[in-house]
Amino acid sequence: MEETIPGTETAQIPQQRGTSLLETAVRYAEERHWDVVPGAWLEAADGVQRCSCGEPACAAPGAHPAHQDWAARATGSATVVRRLWQQQPTASVLLPTGRTFDAIEVPETAGFLALARMERMELTLGPVTLAPDRRMRFFVLPGAAGKVPGLVRGLGWSPRSLDLAVLGEGGYVAAPPTRVGTRGAVQWVCRPTVANRWLPDVEELVSPLAYACGRDR
Repeated sequence: MEETIPGTETAQIPQQRGTSLLETAVRYAEERHWDVVPGAWLEAADGVQRCSCGEPACAAPGAHPAHQDWAARATGSATVVRRLWQQQPTASVLLPTGRTFDAIEVPETAGFLALARMERMELTLGPVTLAPDRRMRFFVLPGAAGKVPGLVRGLGWSPRSLDLAVLGEGGYVAAPPTRVGTRGAVQWVCRPTVANRWLPDVEELVSPLAYACGRDR
Protein backbone atom coordinates (compact mmCIF):
# COMPACT_ATOMS: atom_id res chain seq x y z
CA MET A 1 0.00 0.00 0.00
CA GLU A 2 1.37 3.39 -0.90
CA GLU A 3 1.47 5.92 1.91
CA THR A 4 0.37 9.52 1.40
CA ILE A 5 0.62 12.63 3.54
CA PRO A 6 -2.84 13.37 4.99
CA GLY A 7 -4.75 16.20 3.36
CA THR A 8 -3.31 15.84 -0.12
CA GLU A 9 -5.23 15.71 -3.37
CA THR A 10 -7.20 12.79 -4.75
CA ALA A 11 -4.81 10.69 -6.79
CA GLN A 12 -5.18 10.03 -10.48
CA ILE A 13 -3.15 6.88 -9.88
CA PRO A 14 -5.29 4.87 -7.41
CA GLN A 15 -3.46 3.61 -4.36
CA GLN A 16 -5.53 0.81 -2.96
CA ARG A 17 -4.59 -1.57 -0.22
CA GLY A 18 -2.60 -4.39 -1.77
CA THR A 19 -1.54 -2.43 -4.86
CA SER A 20 1.71 -4.03 -5.98
CA LEU A 21 4.92 -2.38 -7.06
CA LEU A 22 4.32 -3.90 -10.51
CA GLU A 23 0.84 -2.35 -10.83
CA THR A 24 2.07 1.03 -9.65
CA ALA A 25 5.08 1.03 -11.99
CA VAL A 26 2.80 0.16 -14.91
CA ARG A 27 0.48 3.04 -14.03
CA TYR A 28 3.38 5.49 -13.93
CA ALA A 29 4.32 4.43 -17.45
CA GLU A 30 0.77 4.24 -18.84
CA GLU A 31 -0.91 7.18 -17.14
CA ARG A 32 1.94 9.64 -16.57
CA HIS A 33 4.17 8.59 -19.48
CA TRP A 34 7.14 8.45 -17.10
CA ASP A 35 10.12 6.21 -17.75
CA VAL A 36 10.61 3.77 -14.89
CA VAL A 37 13.32 1.32 -13.95
CA PRO A 38 13.42 -1.39 -11.28
CA GLY A 39 16.04 -0.78 -8.62
CA ALA A 40 17.39 -2.74 -5.68
CA TRP A 41 15.05 -4.57 -3.32
CA LEU A 42 14.90 -5.73 0.28
CA GLU A 43 15.72 -9.29 1.29
CA ALA A 44 15.09 -10.95 4.65
CA ALA A 45 18.26 -12.37 6.20
CA ASP A 46 18.16 -13.73 9.77
CA GLY A 47 15.00 -11.76 10.41
CA VAL A 48 16.56 -8.51 9.19
CA GLN A 49 15.69 -6.62 6.01
CA ARG A 50 18.85 -6.10 3.97
CA CYS A 51 19.48 -4.52 0.60
CA SER A 52 19.89 -6.81 -2.39
CA CYS A 53 23.18 -5.04 -3.19
CA GLY A 54 24.76 -6.92 -0.29
CA GLU A 55 26.35 -3.81 1.24
CA PRO A 56 25.84 -3.96 5.04
CA ALA A 57 26.08 -0.16 5.32
CA CYS A 58 23.92 0.61 2.26
CA ALA A 59 22.85 4.26 2.45
CA ALA A 60 19.47 3.62 0.79
CA PRO A 61 18.62 -0.07 1.28
CA GLY A 62 16.19 -1.27 -1.36
CA ALA A 63 15.90 2.16 -3.00
CA HIS A 64 18.79 2.70 -5.41
CA PRO A 65 19.80 1.46 -8.89
CA ALA A 66 20.57 -2.23 -9.11
CA HIS A 67 22.77 -1.98 -12.22
CA GLN A 68 25.40 0.45 -13.47
CA ASP A 69 23.50 0.82 -16.75
CA TRP A 70 20.22 1.49 -14.98
CA ALA A 71 19.51 4.62 -17.06
CA ALA A 72 19.66 2.62 -20.28
CA ARG A 73 17.27 0.04 -18.80
CA ALA A 74 14.60 2.65 -17.99
CA THR A 75 11.51 2.34 -20.14
CA GLY A 76 8.15 3.95 -20.73
CA SER A 77 6.67 0.78 -22.24
CA ALA A 78 4.04 -0.71 -19.96
CA THR A 79 4.64 -4.13 -21.53
CA VAL A 80 8.35 -4.01 -20.73
CA VAL A 81 7.67 -2.61 -17.25
CA ARG A 82 5.32 -5.49 -16.50
CA ARG A 83 7.94 -8.03 -17.65
CA LEU A 84 10.70 -6.41 -15.57
CA TRP A 85 8.68 -6.47 -12.33
CA GLN A 86 7.43 -9.98 -12.98
CA GLN A 87 11.11 -10.98 -12.90
CA GLN A 88 11.62 -9.20 -9.55
CA PRO A 89 8.26 -8.23 -7.97
CA THR A 90 9.81 -6.49 -4.95
CA ALA A 91 12.19 -4.25 -6.88
CA SER A 92 12.01 -0.57 -5.97
CA VAL A 93 10.41 1.85 -8.43
CA LEU A 94 12.88 4.46 -9.70
CA LEU A 95 12.01 7.38 -11.98
CA PRO A 96 14.91 8.84 -13.99
CA THR A 97 15.11 12.64 -13.90
CA GLY A 98 16.13 14.85 -16.80
CA ARG A 99 13.61 13.21 -19.16
CA THR A 100 9.98 14.13 -18.58
CA PHE A 101 10.78 16.01 -15.37
CA ASP A 102 13.55 17.29 -13.11
CA ALA A 103 13.20 17.35 -9.32
CA ILE A 104 14.09 20.12 -6.88
CA GLU A 105 15.21 18.59 -3.58
CA VAL A 106 14.97 20.42 -0.25
CA PRO A 107 14.78 19.42 3.44
CA GLU A 108 11.36 18.41 4.74
CA THR A 109 10.94 21.45 7.01
CA ALA A 110 11.80 23.84 4.19
CA GLY A 111 9.55 21.92 1.82
CA PHE A 112 6.46 22.27 3.98
CA LEU A 113 7.24 25.95 4.61
CA ALA A 114 7.52 26.46 0.85
CA LEU A 115 4.26 24.56 0.23
CA ALA A 116 2.39 26.90 2.59
CA ARG A 117 3.86 29.90 0.80
CA MET A 118 3.02 28.44 -2.62
CA GLU A 119 -0.57 27.88 -1.53
CA ARG A 120 -0.87 31.55 -0.53
CA MET A 121 0.64 32.50 -3.91
CA GLU A 122 -1.88 30.17 -5.63
CA LEU A 123 0.90 28.44 -7.56
CA THR A 124 0.16 25.27 -9.51
CA LEU A 125 2.33 22.41 -8.30
CA GLY A 126 3.46 19.21 -9.92
CA PRO A 127 3.82 15.99 -7.93
CA VAL A 128 5.89 16.20 -4.74
CA THR A 129 7.41 13.29 -2.80
CA LEU A 130 8.71 12.93 0.74
CA ALA A 131 11.26 10.18 1.41
CA PRO A 132 12.30 8.65 4.74
CA ASP A 133 15.55 10.63 4.51
CA ARG A 134 13.31 13.66 5.27
CA ARG A 135 13.96 15.15 1.83
CA MET A 136 11.15 16.55 -0.30
CA ARG A 137 11.33 16.46 -4.11
CA PHE A 138 9.28 18.84 -6.28
CA PHE A 139 8.72 17.72 -9.89
CA VAL A 140 9.28 20.47 -12.46
CA LEU A 141 9.88 20.71 -16.20
CA PRO A 142 13.21 19.34 -17.46
CA GLY A 143 16.07 21.81 -17.76
CA ALA A 144 15.94 23.04 -14.16
CA ALA A 145 19.53 22.04 -13.46
CA GLY A 146 20.86 24.69 -15.82
CA LYS A 147 18.55 27.43 -14.53
CA VAL A 148 18.62 27.13 -10.75
CA PRO A 149 22.09 28.60 -9.95
CA GLY A 150 21.36 31.80 -11.89
CA LEU A 151 17.83 32.07 -10.50
CA VAL A 152 19.06 31.66 -6.93
CA ARG A 153 21.75 34.31 -7.42
CA GLY A 154 19.11 36.62 -8.86
CA LEU A 155 17.18 36.26 -5.61
CA GLY A 156 20.25 37.36 -3.65
CA TRP A 157 21.40 33.95 -2.42
CA SER A 158 24.58 32.02 -3.04
CA PRO A 159 23.62 28.59 -4.44
CA ARG A 160 26.12 26.97 -2.07
CA SER A 161 24.52 28.61 0.94
CA LEU A 162 21.17 26.87 0.48
CA ASP A 163 20.32 23.21 1.04
CA LEU A 164 18.61 23.07 -2.36
CA ALA A 165 19.64 20.58 -5.04
CA VAL A 166 18.46 19.76 -8.55
CA LEU A 167 18.08 16.23 -9.86
CA GLY A 168 18.37 16.37 -13.64
CA GLU A 169 19.94 14.23 -16.35
CA GLY A 170 21.65 11.19 -14.86
CA GLY A 171 19.67 11.37 -11.61
CA TYR A 172 16.59 9.60 -10.28
CA VAL A 173 13.96 9.70 -7.59
CA ALA A 174 12.58 6.71 -5.73
CA ALA A 175 8.81 6.71 -6.26
CA PRO A 176 6.03 5.68 -3.89
CA PRO A 177 5.44 3.05 -2.61
CA THR A 178 9.16 2.15 -2.54
CA ARG A 179 10.40 1.33 0.96
CA VAL A 180 13.83 2.40 2.20
CA GLY A 181 15.00 -0.34 4.55
CA THR A 182 13.24 -0.13 7.91
CA ARG A 183 12.92 3.66 7.70
CA GLY A 184 9.58 3.61 5.91
CA ALA A 185 8.18 4.29 2.47
CA VAL A 186 8.46 7.15 0.03
CA GLN A 187 5.16 9.06 0.13
CA TRP A 188 3.30 11.55 -2.03
CA VAL A 189 2.88 14.99 -0.53
CA CYS A 190 1.17 16.15 -3.74
CA ARG A 191 -0.03 13.12 -5.66
CA PRO A 192 -0.13 12.83 -9.47
CA THR A 193 -3.48 14.13 -10.71
CA VAL A 194 -5.08 15.27 -13.94
CA ALA A 195 -4.66 18.86 -12.73
CA ASN A 196 -0.88 18.63 -12.31
CA ARG A 197 -0.11 16.64 -15.46
CA TRP A 198 1.43 19.84 -16.89
CA LEU A 199 4.44 20.53 -14.70
CA PRO A 200 5.51 23.99 -13.55
CA ASP A 201 8.75 25.58 -14.72
CA VAL A 202 11.37 25.86 -11.98
CA GLU A 203 11.17 29.66 -12.34
CA GLU A 204 7.70 29.52 -10.80
CA LEU A 205 8.80 27.63 -7.67
CA VAL A 206 12.38 28.66 -7.01
CA SER A 207 11.53 31.83 -5.06
CA PRO A 208 9.43 30.18 -2.31
CA LEU A 209 11.81 27.21 -2.21
CA ALA A 210 14.91 29.40 -1.85
CA TYR A 211 13.17 31.57 0.76
CA ALA A 212 12.18 28.49 2.78
CA CYS A 213 15.68 27.01 2.58
CA GLY A 214 17.13 30.33 3.74
CA ARG A 215 14.76 30.35 6.73
CA ASP A 216 15.63 26.72 7.48
CA ARG A 217 19.41 27.26 7.78
